[in-house]
Amino acid sequence: MPQPERVATTLPPSVPAALAAELAAVDADLARRYPGDPGTRQPVHTVYVPADRYAPDTPRAWGDEALALLDRHAPGAAAFAAVLGLPDHLAAPVHERVRAKLVREPVEDLRIDFEDGYGHRPDAEEDADAARAARLLARAVADGSAPPYAGIRLKSMEAPVRDRGVRTLDIFLTTLLEAGPLPAGLCLTLPKTSYAEQAAAMAGLCTRFEEAAGLPAGRLRFEIQIETTQAVLGADGRATVARMIDAAGGRVTGLHYGTFDYSAACQVSAAHQSADHPAADHAKAVMQAAAAGTGVRLSDGSTNVLPVGPTDRVHHAWRLHHDLVRRALARAYHQGWDMHPGHLPTRYAAVYAFYREGLPDAAARLAAWAGGADGSGGVLDEPATARALSGFLLRGLDCGALDTAEVTAASGLDRTHLHALAGRASRTSPPPDWTTQGTTDQASWS
Repeated sequence: MPQPERVATTLPPSVPAALAAELAAVDADLARRYPGDPGTRQPVHTVYVPADRYAPDTPRAWGDEALALLDRHAPGAAAFAAVLGLPDHLAAPVHERVRAKLVREPVEDLRIDFEDGYGHRPDAEEDADAARAARLLARAVADGSAPPYAGIRLKSMEAPVRDRGVRTLDIFLTTLLEAGPLPAGLCLTLPKTSYAEQAAAMAGLCTRFEEAAGLPAGRLRFEIQIETTQAVLGADGRATVARMIDAAGGRVTGLHYGTFDYSAACQVSAAHQSADHPAADHAKAVMQAAAAGTGVRLSDGSTNVLPVGPTDRVHHAWRLHHDLVRRALARAYHQGWDMHPGHLPTRYAAVYAFYREGLPDAAARLAAWAGGADGSGGVLDEPATARALSGFLLRGLDCGALDTAEVTAASGLDRTHLHALAGRASRTSPPPDWTTQGTTDQASWS
């Protein structure tokens, strides 16, 4: 055996230990602030329903209405694809998957709204609605009809509504606990957050409830809605949204863009308030940079153009919504708000087409990278891109756009390998493919 060549060095052996000591605080800070993606499923949308209209069958009713709209205004795969401009080879698989999704799991994430969609009510009425919503949600979780993710949007931490929001949250959580453990997919949304101190106050409120109710520390986490200009750029010239994430001490799970409140705050006229306005793009770019690496997920806002009325109006609304969802996906906003049952067909059509279109290229590049390709195929990917490619395929699997068998066949990698490449912890029980899925509560594995 040849002996290894001796190489010369100049630095003393003590240097690595000295650097480790010098940077220990930085290493710890990086680990705390930037733990990376949590590696769990992210819903593709959030449906908001005013609290007084929430019913046990709300998700099923939305799915049924969406299917009825499809049958009425785009019967068949070719008709639906023509409305949205989908290529012929995607028409049948996307249509089939959309219909299957609307039957199986029409709503992935449901937020029972006690804020703008609910308005200001007498205290006794909101008390009753908060308790009622909790009882109905607990019942739906118990019988398996609840979406994988569900919860409430309470009123903000602004002074005029703060006490009301705290009381509603207290009633809702207390009533949920009376029925049993908190649901695994519980989501809490804090709107109109403008100062880091408000995020810190919400985190403190969660701590107080956990202590009073005997819950494990950190059990309650929440999303922040970015709806004010102060949330993006503070009076001190700093990006407030980054300070909010830090101030909440690890309790923030998501940043949701509020299309219309933020647009109005920027003086955008009503006719031009949209998720693709330059003011929206700026806000979301700041949110994206602030959340990168923190494990906090991003969600786009909604459109207020509803697919209602005659067929030509429905088609116009569908095309608009489809294009906005597609645009958001390309910009790495994998979630958005849906405000009407008619938005479900185009939400899922845009998501499914996005992943199915991208499957061949993503799988081929990932297979080449995993095999040690040298770039002779025209693309030389790096480890960071391999993480993105595997994350792309996993997102497609999570939402039902792709099947495990076809991803493995195309990439040569099974789900365990994809999780490893994406930096995710492997799930003990992966979600079933859409083709064999019946009715399950996927929050159990998230």
